[in-house]
Amino acid sequence: MIFIKVLICDDEVLIREVIKEYLKIEGYEIMEAENGLIAKEMVEKELPDFIIMDIMMPKMDGYQTIKEIKKIKDIPCLMLSARQDEIDKLLGFEIGIDDYMTKPFSPKELVARIKAITKRNDKKSNTNIYEFDGLKIDDIAHEVTIDNQKINLTPKEYELLKYLIENKNIALTREQLLTSIWGYDFYGDDRTVDTHVKTLRNQLGKYRDYITTIRKVGYKFEYKKEN
Repeated sequence: MIFIKVLICDDEVLIREVIKEYLKIEGYEIMEAENGLIAKEMVEKELPDFIIMDIMMPKMDGYQTIKEIKKIKDIPCLMLSARQDEIDKLLGFEIGIDDYMTKPFSPKELVARIKAITKRNDKKSNTNIYEFDGLKIDDIAHEVTIDNQKINLTPKEYELLKYLIENKNIALTREQLLTSIWGYDFYGDDRTVDTHVKTLRNQLGKYRDYITTIRKVGYKFEYKKEN
């Protein structure tokens, strides 16, 4: 039996009820909030293990709520919204969400994504350090630095960068990246990978070109040390 406390924050009662029904079958403990202010208060009092967050809510929207919650604790989060524009997803990933699903959604897929995210967060860090000129990934400290300056990556950006580096100079398809990073069979919308690569490149600054696009295939971390 799974003993994980999930906070469902959505102003639609029916949505909360559907999600709650499926999660209870899997053994999750459920908390509910109808708006961001209530969600923030519940996090302060009970510290859930996982958050499902809607965007459009009264009093405090999902983006602001997640920002406030992350000041308390970095809790894994899946954002659930009727909004399908890329900018909405980008905003979510920039503030540190782990995944984004659009409504209407498959409850079974939602459960699969939650399992994948919690499984990844339970894995112990390896003791590897990767260095490419001024770019350094310290997996012991779970930090990335550029010319000795720490940069703040979201959990998904960090995992993506690490996976690309572990497969250095190998072309990886979007499907491979989705399966390896997200950990479940992805139902369409492989632009999720493109969105994360875009934000990751922005974070890497002058080293952005280490991540190359392989036309009609996917991406590759390309690095050849000069003699």
